[in-house]
Amino acid sequence: MPSSAALAEHAPSSMSDIARDQVKQVRQQVGAVVAAAPAAGPGRKDPAVCPTDDEALTPRKKDTRTWDYVWRSGVAGGMAGCAAKTLVAPLDRVKILFQASNPQFAKYTGSSFGVATAMKDIYLTEGTRGLYRGHSATLLRIFPYAGIKFLAYEQIRAMLIPDKHHETPLRRLLSGSLAGVTSVFFTYPLEVVRVRLAFETKRDGRSSLRSICRQIYNEQPPQKSATARLPNAPLPVAAEAVKAPNGHVGLINFYRGFAPTLLGMLPYAGMSFLTHDTVSDLMRHPAIAKHTTLPRKANHPEGKPAALKSWAELTTGGVAGLVSQTASYPLEVIRRRMQVGGAVGDGRKLKLGETARTIFRERGIRGFFVGLTIGYVKVVPMVAVSFYTYERMKLVFGI
Repeated sequence: MPSSAALAEHAPSSMSDIARDQVKQVRQQVGAVVAAAPAAGPGRKDPAVCPTDDEALTPRKKDTRTWDYVWRSGVAGGMAGCAAKTLVAPLDRVKILFQASNPQFAKYTGSSFGVATAMKDIYLTEGTRGLYRGHSATLLRIFPYAGIKFLAYEQIRAMLIPDKHHETPLRRLLSGSLAGVTSVFFTYPLEVVRVRLAFETKRDGRSSLRSICRQIYNEQPPQKSATARLPNAPLPVAAEAVKAPNGHVGLINFYRGFAPTLLGMLPYAGMSFLTHDTVSDLMRHPAIAKHTTLPRKANHPEGKPAALKSWAELTTGGVAGLVSQTASYPLEVIRRRMQVGGAVGDGRKLKLGETARTIFRERGIRGFFVGLTIGYVKVVPMVAVSFYTYERMKLVFGI
């Protein structure tokens, strides 16, 4: 049996051996953790419960304020707008004629097949080009309009909704509304020109884009002593003499109906983006996600929900267009009447309230919903194709 002296002599060495072993084990564990960290990568995250929870678990990695993201989202939005407008250009031409109460097409507004009959009439009198009259101005306007709208939405949304905790229906609505107002401010003059081109139905002596712009610029309120004249007739010498010298008066004519446009854009763009985002969340619900979403690719942007399948994305966009059109249609009718105010009657510019009273006096409440059926027929495929093209182009551009 070892003596107490021997035990005392070996105790320190035994305790030091135990401590050394423990330190070695700790170092091995720490080394294993450090070695495993690079393999997982800096973007490692816990799996999400459902596809829409990704941004709640991991902060959004994409920087929406970089120039690369700005031009990619702008081009994607512009291409989406052009594709959508080209699809529904013939319906848009007929809708404008109905909304603006064109005398030649007023007889078709109360008929069940009025839209088809009006399109047939246009085709017989003007040919296929008649169905796309004003479409060149439409594309010229829609590319910057849609590009600015989608770009502004991405930027404004990133500011109002920095993370998932701030994502509320009100913030989504405000993001869409402000994006719509921003885009329409920069592109509204082209919209006025497009409506004027689409409003014309005469076969001979059609106005060119340049002459339409000149006519809109030179339109002046009728003088009390002035005699009546045709819209395309040259101004008499007396009228030229009393024409205001300030050039800004003419530029203001390109913003006819701008006030109701802003009022109409608030519910239209706001409800459009709000409905699209909300229905998209429903489409990505875990119960149906496997049927509605596409598999994530290797280059899928981090923090972005899985893309919807084609039918799901088109359905989401169609529902968004249906809701937004219903909410904003009365103000759209008022805007169309104000835009063509210089081409009909005595050329006097009508105010918002005056135009609304005129429409109500002519047709009552139903007058504010003239052409709504064709509006539904047009807006469902248009908005569906717009959102579908935009989301697919974002995948192509990797944003």
